[in-house]
Amino acid sequence: MTGSALSAPTLALGLLAGVLGLGACAMQAEMPQPSEGAKLYANNCAACHGHRAMGDEPLIGGQIAPDLTMLASRNDGTFPRAEVLSQIDGYAKGTHVGRVMPEFGAVLTGETVPVDIEGTLTPTPRPLAALLAYLEDVQT
Repeated sequence: MTGSALSAPTLALGLLAGVLGLGACAMQAEMPQPSEGAKLYANNCAACHGHRAMGDEPLIGGQIAPDLTMLASRNDGTFPRAEVLSQIDGYAKGTHVGRVMPEFGAVLTGETVPVDIEGTLTPTPRPLAALLAYLEDVQT
């Protein structure tokens, strides 16, 4: 054996470590579970939309936050992922007269995960994707 050659066990361990490392990266890139989004919802959304996401509490000024459990129902049974992401992130700001909802795009940042938006995998900050998964899960 020469000084630059790797032994078979060393090579095998190196390959195993690489495969496990890639597997860990792939697991991080998966869509978050609704439970991850539920925590974000409780911290960022429940004050206005209520703990059940039904928007049944009046806000200051008498406005009522939308019922987030009916988003799919109001969209012919399809959860409107792109619109929901835009509304939360703040991309939709200025498109609704009298918009009260703050932008959360600057708050919900972090590593990105691929989110399926109308057949296109879109890199989305993990916290925003987690909140989307929670909201999709609470649809009635």
